[in-house]
Amino acid sequence: MDRVVPDKKTSTRRLSLAMIGPGILVAATGVGAGDLATATLAGTKLGTAVLWAVLVGAALKYVLNEGLTRWQLATDTTLLEGAVRHLGRPMQWTFMVYLLVWSYLVAMALMSACGVAAQAIYPLSEDPATGKVMYGILHSIIAAGLVLIGGYGLFERIMSVCIGCMFVVVCVTAIVLRPPLADVSAGLLVPRIPALDEGGLSWTIALLGGVGGTVTVLCYGYWIREEGRSSPSDLPICRLDLGVGYLMTALFGLAMVVIGSQLGQLDARGATLIIEVADMLVERLGVLGPVAKWAFLIGAWGAIFSSLLGVWQSVPYLFSDFWKQLRPQAPSSALPIDSRSTLYRLHLAAIALVPISGLFLFPFATAMKVNGMVGALFIPMLAVVLLLLNGNAKWVGQQFRNSLFTTVLLLLTLAVFILAGALQISAALASWS
Repeated sequence: MDRVVPDKKTSTRRLSLAMIGPGILVAATGVGAGDLATATLAGTKLGTAVLWAVLVGAALKYVLNEGLTRWQLATDTTLLEGAVRHLGRPMQWTFMVYLLVWSYLVAMALMSACGVAAQAIYPLSEDPATGKVMYGILHSIIAAGLVLIGGYGLFERIMSVCIGCMFVVVCVTAIVLRPPLADVSAGLLVPRIPALDEGGLSWTIALLGGVGGTVTVLCYGYWIREEGRSSPSDLPICRLDLGVGYLMTALFGLAMVVIGSQLGQLDARGATLIIEVADMLVERLGVLGPVAKWAFLIGAWGAIFSSLLGVWQSVPYLFSDFWKQLRPQAPSSALPIDSRSTLYRLHLAAIALVPISGLFLFPFATAMKVNGMVGALFIPMLAVVLLLLNGNAKWVGQQFRNSLFTTVLLLLTLAVFILAGALQISAALASWS
């Protein structure tokens, strides 16, 4: 990464608090039902040989988020503000259309996934489909209420509890399954792609691209504003913060690959995969099976609900930032995004209520496929924007400009995620033909 000399005002106390800062929110929001399914299925098909792909995927997402943070702290503008100012209004409206489609699809998918997980833990209805819808709506309303009433402070505390729960449960489950340590070590240290003639490349690329979030990567910039980080001297603490967040994301992904590798063939997809994994733990762990099953279900529910809560809290920032850009006469630094504003709350209500219609209109499998296709387009766009904005010393400043090493990593990220997106879109279209 590009070198920045830490400001002398950066204190030991602030460094210690970084361990529970916005980077944890990135990890909690970025890991959802799709990440659980991708990592687990990759493990069942390719074993622990592709553990290295999880590490690489998390590292590439770190590069993107570090670039976003560097831009914001160097220019005192969000990445969206920078893109509109330097790349033009078409960029703004293109992103807005994309955000509307993505928000509807991801919100619908998260509600449905929360409903599936909660229905498996405590059924509300004898009909699983009805219970899923009831729980999905309930989770959406509760999440909106928590964000509305508790603000950023309560949101951060709840997310820390959720990710702590899911992190401990998933990692302990992976350890209890006792994977061969030699295989795990080889999978981490020796990059290789097994079963090339049986879809090995597709699953490896999917694993590379499936670690962490997509559009929610942008929300880190708004979270650090809530924490009062606004100057270049805060960049070292943000890098540490992001490092901790993506390390947790990587460990979670590694654990799910290990779990999948030890359970054998799985038939389910999406959120229903969680139930199948939990049932198979009963068979594999004997007397510990029932405990492991319920612990895993609760941990998986925590992962999905934290993702839903993170989207509900963070995406209204993006909508608010968009509308803020329609007032070009006002200096951007004088218009911080206020999570207590009417505009933010209107967007929160919209994302919590409008996508409920999708629970009745679209099958869950169809929603997940379309959501995956739309989400696959975002990371390449983000990489291009960071190459353009942070590559121009006049815009970001010579000290904060992309180094050669960072530029190479961004180009690698662009290539990997274009390939991952193409494969994901191709697979979705093939399943409909």
